Amino acid sequence: MKSLYAFALLFFSFFTTISAQERPVKIVDERVQNRLMIYAVNENELDLDVSIKIEGTGFRQRAGVPRLHRVPKASKVNIASLVIERGRVPVYTYELTVNDSLSRRVVRKPAEQIKIDPKKNILVYLKEGCTSCDSLVSKLDKSYYKYRSMDLREKPEVKDFLVRTFKYTKTPYDSITNPIISLGGTLYSEIETYEQLVAKLNDEVTENSDEAEDEGDGN
Repeated sequence: MKSLYAFALLFFSFFTTISAQERPVKIVDERVQNRLMIYAVNENELDLDVSIKIEGTGFRQRAGVPRLHRVPKASKVNIASLVIERGRVPVYTYELTVNDSLSRRVVRKPAEQIKIDPKKNILVYLKEGCTSCDSLVSKLDKSYYKYRSMDLREKPEVKDFLVRTFKYTKTPYDSITNPIISLGGTLYSEIETYEQLVAKLNDEVTENSDEAEDEGDGN
């Protein structure tokens, strides 16, 4: 019979200097034999220092003051370990502290890279005659960004749409040798490398942030 674990979140506090637009750190757990491993999941694009204070029943833990753990951007790090008491169901609450003002005195454990949603959805259209598609897709696969790709040879209706879209531009569809990339619905045909894609993605985010600030000032 599969064991069931009850987790009660009675008190949770999140102290941070991160802007409101950033994603909160998530806490997840995994059982490994008689231990419950507690992980901090950082879905942001900046490193964070995280400490956790855990209370509850059905387990033992190391005594002492909670220590800060470095959780790199787009990663998952083990920040605590609970020893499950025999025949008991662990029930715990936690208090989480998160800082982006990084400390020199911090615990550094191995980090597992995770995939995160970019600020704008990435869709890569792979076309015939593309000379840089393989390299760009390979780097996206190794990156921490989630993305989608579409082979236009398998989607003739999408290809027809793109042919019409680029018909009266400076670079018609048949002249494009790069992948066609959609960032949040805006199409680009001039992006050749992963580095250019990231730069354009950050430019888009910066422009949107500036526009939001201008609107706020106008009010």
